[in-house]
Amino acid sequence: MLVLHLIILFGAIILGARKGSIGIGMAGGLGVLLLGLTGINVDREQIPWDVIGIIMAVIAAIAAMQRVGGMDYLVYLAEKLLRSNPKRVTFYAPVVTYLMTLLAGTGHTAFSTLPVISEVAKEGGVRPSRPLSAAVVMSQVAITASPISAAVVLMADLLAPEGVDYLKILAVIIPATALAIIPTALVANMLGKPLDQDPVYQKRLEEGLVSHPDHSGYTPTAAAKRSV
Repeated sequence: MLVLHLIILFGAIILGARKGSIGIGMAGGLGVLLLGLTGINVDREQIPWDVIGIIMAVIAAIAAMQRVGGMDYLVYLAEKLLRSNPKRVTFYAPVVTYLMTLLAGTGHTAFSTLPVISEVAKEGGVRPSRPLSAAVVMSQVAITASPISAAVVLMADLLAPEGVDYLKILAVIIPATALAIIPTALVANMLGKPLDQDPVYQKRLEEGLVSHPDHSGYTPTAAAKRSV
């Protein structure tokens, strides 16, 4: 039965990842249902309703924002910030993804900025793996500090019997994770060769294999701005 339960668990994760958006929550619910039907003791009192409610609310909000163009608008704002100083993209990128995840409660919002980060890095002569690695790490770290993330809500429930309330947790985690941005960027900034010293990249550049997509035609709508 253990093997069957593992198959159901990973199957639900894969299904949710493929469907995306609100499908993630539906896949999770389906996984719990199947686990209950195959022998896992699912007691009503043990179900973390607060966590489930937070996840559903966050996913629904992100899906609605995506529908009206809010995600495109966020990426547009992030791109403006990153292009203001392309050579410092390794330091700006983790700040952008950290704030997006902190305010949205899910790391999925930050994923939309990764192509932009890569483009800006190449334009600034910065190895894309540097800002990308820092940005991805900090987007996941921010989940543990977001006031509306399921992780923080669950942690608050676990620590409540110890006298540690929700605000105390945030008062510690938000500054601690925010202070980690600069050290993370500094470490990432030392990884790999600069692009002007990378023979493989220079060869691809000479052969015209490095593209620079043009996003100058985007105009944010009023609905997109309101959704953010």
